[in-house]
Order: sequence, then structure tokens, then C-alpha cells
Amino acid sequence: MNQKTLIKLEFDKIIALLEEEAGSFRGRQLCHRLKPVTDIEKIDTLQEQTAAAYTRIVQKGRVSFGDASPVEESMKRLEIGGALSIPELLRICRLLSNAARVKSYGRHDTQEDSADCLDIYFNQLEPLAPLVSEIERCILSEDEISDDASSTLKHIRRNIAGINDRIHSTLSGLVNGSLRTYLQDAIITMRGDRYCIPVKAEYRSQVQGLIHDQSSTGSTLFIEPMAVVKLNNDLKELYAKEQEEIQVILARLSEEAGQYVEEIRADYRALTDLDFIFARGALALSMKGSRPVMNQEGRIHIREGRHPLLDPRNVVPITVSLGEDFTLLIITGPNTGGKTVSLKTVGLFTLMGQAGLHIPAADRSELAVFHQVYADIGDEQSIEQSLSTFSSHMTNIVSFLKKVDEHSLVLFDELGAGTDPTEGAALATAILSSLHSRNIRTMATTHYSELKVYALSTPGVENACCEFDVESLRPTYRLLIGIPGKSNAFAISGKLGLPDHIIEDAKKRLSEQDVSFEDLLSDLESSRRTMEKEREEIAAYRQEAETLKQQAAQRQEKLDAQRDRIIREANEKANAILREAKEVADETIRNFHKFGKENISAAEMEKERERLRKKIKDTSSASALETHRPKKTHKPSDFKLGESVKVLSMNLTGTISSLPDSRGNVTVQMGILRSQVNISDLEIIEEPSSYAPRKLNRTSKGKIGMSKSLSVSPEINLLGKTVDEAVMELDKYLDDALLSHLNTVRVVHGKGTGALRKGIHEYLRRQKHVKFYRLAEYGEGDAGVTIVELA
Repeated sequence: MNQKTLIKLEFDKIIALLEEEAGSFRGRQLCHRLKPVTDIEKIDTLQEQTAAAYTRIVQKGRVSFGDASPVEESMKRLEIGGALSIPELLRICRLLSNAARVKSYGRHDTQEDSADCLDIYFNQLEPLAPLVSEIERCILSEDEISDDASSTLKHIRRNIAGINDRIHSTLSGLVNGSLRTYLQDAIITMRGDRYCIPVKAEYRSQVQGLIHDQSSTGSTLFIEPMAVVKLNNDLKELYAKEQEEIQVILARLSEEAGQYVEEIRADYRALTDLDFIFARGALALSMKGSRPVMNQEGRIHIREGRHPLLDPRNVVPITVSLGEDFTLLIITGPNTGGKTVSLKTVGLFTLMGQAGLHIPAADRSELAVFHQVYADIGDEQSIEQSLSTFSSHMTNIVSFLKKVDEHSLVLFDELGAGTDPTEGAALATAILSSLHSRNIRTMATTHYSELKVYALSTPGVENACCEFDVESLRPTYRLLIGIPGKSNAFAISGKLGLPDHIIEDAKKRLSEQDVSFEDLLSDLESSRRTMEKEREEIAAYRQEAETLKQQAAQRQEKLDAQRDRIIREANEKANAILREAKEVADETIRNFHKFGKENISAAEMEKERERLRKKIKDTSSASALETHRPKKTHKPSDFKLGESVKVLSMNLTGTISSLPDSRGNVTVQMGILRSQVNISDLEIIEEPSSYAPRKLNRTSKGKIGMSKSLSVSPEINLLGKTVDEAVMELDKYLDDALLSHLNTVRVVHGKGTGALRKGIHEYLRRQKHVKFYRLAEYGEGDAGVTIVELA
């Protein structure tokens, strides 16, 4: 890719932004050297790396690569057996510590996390923890070695501390003792690496020692007393031994580091490569970029692209296509309308995509891979070369017209400008026609109406314009494909205050063809605005309809859930009520049988009846499923002797045994229970039972039969009983059924082994009052039920 195009399209400014995202020296170097490539596989690899880094930054945040300092010179010295300095060893230590931190960052938190193309870089990192621990143990900072670096160093430093203490003790005794009157100040000072005291010059002979220095006035001599000369000598010797031991320690650490030269180099390369990749991911995040879909068919489709160097708060996204339905796009419209920005956006996005960078555009934007991008943008006027604007542009165009091919992208800004409009328009049309005939992807901006007509009349060529608001005299920067733009010179001049008569005179000077063409553009613009407004209204209606549909679906879903819940709760309550009713009925039947066999007083029977009535009433009032059917109001004259009635409070049936008295009370016979009940608590039974009893004679025997018919079930359940127990119960049941005048009854005995069924059938075969019996059919209970018809 030629350097001139990179500068014109401001690719170097994108690289500068990229360098700011890198933390290491080599990472910034890799960013600085980044150039667009033409190998589609390499582009896809770069894009995949950028996407993986982008995803990791979003999920885990940024990771620092700042401690990845260059180590190659140190590695070369280690290879030849040299010893490293303290700063060099610390740089290696920081590098390895950073490798450990980055490797930890690169691990996937869960097994569900999918592997990506960056795993190979993270897996290359070798933190070399033992070496790091040893360096950190021995070296505290660039100026200090730890006492624990070796036992010898620790012993030497202990001796140094001891001698220092002795020197200070001796000198303190001299300063504060016999020599106090000879001293300029009662202090201990250093000259070179020797401890001295400041002695007045006139008392030189009173202080035995070595003179190391004097003050600028000569009034003070710095003398090392003889009492500490040997101690100072010993101290100096120990300092020398300390330095020798430090060199031994550094040599030992260097030898250990020398065993991992290749690992350290690999860590440095992996860290800086990752720094470069994550810089691209961070730039994509800051630009709110997305990965473009690259192709080799020359197809460009940028969706809502934003020029990355413009203020993201103000930039207007553009959508532009090229290379599918048309290979030449001509953009027209007034100045400052965004034509050049649109041109640069397409060119810069192409360069960024081929360099592995994400572009600030919507997802699924497509870019083509071009071998070269040629751009003629900006003022190329050169005073030094005596070139006019037109000449400089033409020189640039001529230079690349010889090189372009079908794998090139060509961008022209104001093609043919700077010369006679008629000749400039003809020349521009000829250049574009030549490129179009060679199937070269081309974009051009222009003011020439002739190019608008050329685009309208030539297949494979399309017009576009940058929208302009005439009312506010401001461009909207929206790129509209398929519509030629107007210069709006007359409208703009009028808004700016140019007299109307001048504007009308200017219009008269236009040819009829020009006027017709401008009128056509005006009509097209008006139609476009109308269609766009209608499209927006339709989209709003569609959105509103979709919202209403979703709300309706949500309401229906909520109602269905409520209905299911109510039904479920109702079923649960109904089952509970049925269980309780069965328990009450079973208890009542047991009590009635007990009352019939034992001599129970009427008071106790009435007490038991009241208890059952209260229990049934409580159950009825607690039931959410209870449905209150309007009770028919009866008059005292409606009740007759022997009338079948239902006692509502007890939920029992019986017959009237006495007519209503003055207070409306009647006597009701309910099986063996006889009770007084008010007619307001009674309901006359009008509908006969499914198993209708035979016609009864109005006799006391008939009344007993009626009472029995109301209490005997048309079915007996003998499941789980032995044959003897079942036959005894069946015998009693058939007597009650005959007394109740039932025609047909069901005997439930189950399938099981068949022994119970066989015993029951043998019993039925011997009974004279059994007219006929058979096994139930499918739907009646199958072989687990026997239907018995009584004579």
C-alpha cells in the first residue's frame, strides 16, 4: 500500500491512537509498523485476534503489559556467561512476574468458556516462579541487596555494623571528652569514606591523627584520630569484601537466569505480541467498533459507519455500498456537506480492515480486500513546482492511472475541478468511464451536472448525495444512495441575503436543459422526503403494532397462567372437600349403625346430629368452590306426608313424617334418625335417581322402602376382602337393595388372581332373587366389576 495514500486517508492518525493503547516498548513498535495487508487469510487471522482481545477486555477488563521491558541485550550477555547488573535482573524479574499475571488473566474461568486464538500466546508464557522468588529474595531494590542473599554477606554486614558502632562510640567519647575544647563543632563527619572530627587549626598539634581535608578558610582541619584509624581501615576492608560478595551473588543469580534464556525470550515475545493484539482490541472498544466481513469480490457495504477521527458525539453515521449492483459511485451536493468525509470513511475503513483493525460501524458491515487504494483528495497545489491546483491533481491522477487494475480502489475528490467547467466535466466523465469499463471500484465527488446525468444514464454507475437542509443552511451529513444532489446555490444565496432580482437574473441565464434537470432533481428530492416520511410513519405503526401484539401476548400468557393456577387450586380444594365429605359420611354411617344396634338416647342422637350439622356447615363456608344454587322457596302446603326432601344444613335426604306446624317445623325421617326441621332448611326432591326404584304403595312398608332407596348405593366395593368376608357383606347388601327396589347393582371385586370374582359368582349363582349377572364391558369397569340384575 503506497505511503501517500495512507497519509491522505489519515491512517497514520489511527496508528497514533493505536500506539497509545500499547504498554510495552515492543508493543508500541508493532503498532507503529502496522500496515494493511492483502492476504485474506492473514487479514482474517488479524481480525480474529482483535475480536478475541475485544471479547476478553469486555469480560475481564484490561491487563497491563507495561513491565515487558526489552531484555535481548541481557540475554546475549547471559549466553556468553556474563553477569547481569541489579537493574537487569530486576527487569527480568518484573518481566516474569508480568508473565505470571498475564497467564492467570488468560485462563478460562469455567469449562463453558470457549477457547480462542489467543490461547496459544497465553500457553507460551512460562512464569519461572522459582527464579522470580530467588531474585526477589536476594534483591530488594536497584540500590540494595538483601542481607539474606548469602550467609557470607550477612556475616560481613554484621561486622560492618559492629565496627561502625565502635567508631561512633570512640569518636563520641573524644568529642564530648578531652578534645571538646579543640573542636570547631562537637560533631562527627565523613571525609571520603573515613570518619573525622572538625579541629581548629591552631590546635592541630593537640590532636593526634591524619588530616583528610580542611575548610575553605583554613580555620578548620578534618582529622581522623589515631584511635579510629585502624577501625576505619577495617571498615574499608569490610566494604570491599561486601562488594565482592555482592558480585558473587549477582553472578549466581545470572547463572540461574542463564538456564532459562529461551524461555525468557519466549515470554518477552508472547507478552509484547499480546500487548499489540490487546491494543487493537482496546482501540476497537474505544471506537465502539465491530469486526468487518472481508471478501475478495470487491464488495463494500458499510452500515452506519462513523469516521473514527470525528467527535463521536456529533458524527452522523453513513451507510454506503459499492461493488455489487454498481462499481462506480458519484457523490454530489453542496460544499461542507460531508462528501469528502464519506469518501475518506470508505477509504480509511478499507485500510483499517486490511490491517486487522475493527471499524466503527454496525455489525455485518462488509469490506473488500484491495491490493492498492489510490486517493486524490485535498489541495495538491505546489508553489515550489509551479503547479496549479488542476495541474497537481492531474499529475497525481496520471501517476496512478497507469497502475490501477480490477483489484484497486480509486477515490476522487472534486474530480476535474480547477479548470474550465465544461472541459473539466468532460475530462472527469472520460476518466470515470475508462475506470468503469475496466470494472475498477471507484468513488468520486463532484459538482458537475454532467456527471449526474452520466450516472443516471450508465448501467453500473450510481448517484449519491449528501443531504442539505436549505431552511437552516446546514448539511445533515447523511449519505443518500441513488439520488443525485443539488448544489442549492440559488437557495443558499437567497438565504444569505442576495437580492431576489439577481437570483432571478441568474436563473434566466441557465439553459433550458439545466433548468429542467434542476427541476427534476427538486422533484426527486421532494418525492424522496415524502417517501422517507411515509416510511418512518409505517415503521412507527409497525413498531406500535408489534408492541401491542407483544403486550397482548403477555396479557394472554398471564391470563393462562392465572387460569391454570385457579383450576389447580380449585381441583386441590375440591379433592380436599371430597375427602372430608367422605370421612363425614363414613363417620355418619358408622354412628347410625351403632345407634341402631345399641340403646342410645334421643338426646345423644340429637347432640351427634348437631355436631355433624356444624361440621358440614363449616366445611361449606370454608370452600372456595362452593356454588350456591338459588334455593326454591316452599310454602307449608307444598309438603306432604311421604314427600322426599333434602335437609340442606345436614346434606341428608329423608321423608316427611308430619305436616308443618304453625312455626313451619316438620318431622323428617332420615334413615334411623328422626328429627324436627324447619321448612326453610328443606328442599323438595323432584328429580328421580338414575337407578329409579319401582313404584311404591302408600304403606308404611312402602315408606321404609323409600327410606332405604335413598340410603342404599347402587354399587358395593369388595376390594381387598376375603371370599368369606365379601360374601357376608354382599348377602346383606343384596337384601337392602331388594328392599330398596333397585333393579340393577354393580359389584366391584377387582381383577387380581380371580379368586374373589369366582367366589362371588358362585354365591350369585345360588341366589334365587338374582335374575342375571355378567362381567362388566369395556368402559363399565371391565373384568373387575360384575353387573347384577335383581328379580
